[in-house]
Amino acid sequence: MANALAGTLIITLLATILGVPIGLLAGVFLGEFGRQSRLAETVRFAANVLMGVPSIIIGVFVYTLVVIPMGRFSGFAGALALAIIMLPIVARITEYMLSLIPDPLREAGLALGAPRWRVTLAIVFRAARSGLITGVCLAVARVNGETAPLLFTALNSPYWPGSLLEPMPNLTVTIFNYTMSPYPDWQQTAWGASLVITLAVLTLTVLARLSLRERQK
Repeated sequence: MANALAGTLIITLLATILGVPIGLLAGVFLGEFGRQSRLAETVRFAANVLMGVPSIIIGVFVYTLVVIPMGRFSGFAGALALAIIMLPIVARITEYMLSLIPDPLREAGLALGAPRWRVTLAIVFRAARSGLITGVCLAVARVNGETAPLLFTALNSPYWPGSLLEPMPNLTVTIFNYTMSPYPDWQQTAWGASLVITLAVLTLTVLARLSLRERQK
């Protein structure tokens, strides 16, 4: 399972790099600059719809968009599918956390002559830091146990992770394959891998709760 664990870490890290910055930018637009504009309402509606889309549909979408044109499954396609799942979660939580920051704090920064973008980065983001970390942790925990999107994108591999443009091993698909096998030792290994994923999701959830509790204080 070591190669599958390494592949899962690589895919999740790449998905975080792809999805979190865009989600943060979308959340900043919704919470700071767009707010009640028509474009913001459209983006907010799209994010809400995307949060409710089954993950297997996103896997089929990326399969059509990336895997078929490339002619192969790949770790990059898997990370892209997970990034799409993470994006609306990060965006909505970012908007919510920024909305909790009182307007007098922004006005104080603007009164000192700081531009709006600097007030957002240096003051608003710092005040909402723990909440933003909470959003990222929840998004990572959300995609950490996904199997269906990876079946259509990254697939799996019995080898150690190599190129991002090749099929990449991952824990969830490996658990699926081992569970469906008729071999008791494979099934036992699948139970152990399931425990690893459960502990990882539990750890991320606890970290998110602790960060949220600190923000509320």
